[in-house]
Amino acid sequence: MVTPNLIDPAMSHSIPRSLVKDLDLFRAVPEKDLDAVLAIARPMRLITGDTVFQQGQNAEQFFILLHGHLKVVQTTPEGEQVMVRYVIPGEVFGIAKAMRRPTYPATCVAVEESVVLAWPSAEWDRFVTGNLQFAANALQAVGQRLQDAQTRIKELSTEEVEQRVARCILRLVDSSGEKTEDGIAISFPITRQEIAEMTGTTLHTVSRLLSAWKERGMVNTGRKRVTVRKMDDLIRLAEGNLSDSGNKPATRTKPVQPL
Repeated sequence: MVTPNLIDPAMSHSIPRSLVKDLDLFRAVPEKDLDAVLAIARPMRLITGDTVFQQGQNAEQFFILLHGHLKVVQTTPEGEQVMVRYVIPGEVFGIAKAMRRPTYPATCVAVEESVVLAWPSAEWDRFVTGNLQFAANALQAVGQRLQDAQTRIKELSTEEVEQRVARCILRLVDSSGEKTEDGIAISFPITRQEIAEMTGTTLHTVSRLLSAWKERGMVNTGRKRVTVRKMDDLIRLAEGNLSDSGNKPATRTKPVQPL
């Protein structure tokens, strides 16, 4: 396990409200309550490959990502690795306490340089009971996480591989896309293997699809990079207008745990 670097502890008492006041979790939280929350926050700086927490580890903290991107990976009892999701700036994660779990159900790793705020899990109940707006925002975040997990289960059960891969890329572009001269790029490093794990298929299949899409001018790919060049074409594939009907739905439909 690679330990994240703590930012100067003195910063924990001078974290500006502007860093978090517009985040969904703290939206409309009174300033005095926000100051109390920030006073016990612990800022951490991560480099690529740093582990925030590991699957099975005691859930002693919960977090908010301020900058960068993280990936959440779950290992099944059979030893199979499943890419659960990516964490984007502004998201709360590691919320095992909210799910009444004593341990983290997955491992969280930085995919690029990132900055997070951490709080002791023991503070979660106080945050929720002491501020109704925080509680409502937290409940919404948990509900969205569960809905996303159910959507992925449905896709794995009913959709063709090409459709699932297209949907996956569109979701990543929607949450973390940035405009470039070549199109709209996923703004963080992502591998074909990770796309395969998120869509319940194989590395070979993802590589074949991306290569075919690249030949058609729909996407451009490089080392851990994907750029969408023809958004409308990819949307059509995601909606079920498939160009490769030979792909069959994957049989893996195991649910993933929200984090």
